[in-house]
Amino acid sequence: MTGLVVCVAVLAVASAYGVLHRRRSGRVRVRGRDGGKRLGAAELGGDLGEKATLVQFSSAFCAPCRATRRVLGEVAGMVPGVRHIEIDAEDRLELVRELDILKTPTVLVLDADGRVVRRATGLPRKADVIAALGEAV
Repeated sequence: MTGLVVCVAVLAVASAYGVLHRRRSGRVRVRGRDGGKRLGAAELGGDLGEKATLVQFSSAFCAPCRATRRVLGEVAGMVPGVRHIEIDAEDRLELVRELDILKTPTVLVLDADGRVVRRATGLPRKADVIAALGEAV
């Protein structure tokens, strides 16, 4: 009987974690640590967009990174003055550590001055990215 109780408890905890993880993945949100951090062309390896920049941290074998690349490319093509820059996290470990990037894909939304205004981990929805750009512009 004790084994059954333990099994049910483990399943309940694992289910709760799965639901929480799914709800948080891909959400674009403000992170207190990012406030005030500025990134320039030297750190990003490319020029900033006139109005905003979408910075994506990816890794080689990340399936959601490919879908994120497509979503961000579509948004950058739709909104004038917005640029999409993709950074290989493995090649830029110092920047990953500085920005506290814990998983890929991670997307940073930068304003025209290069300040981080929003962050998303996981595959973001196109509507959420467009809404975050509205605040950055």
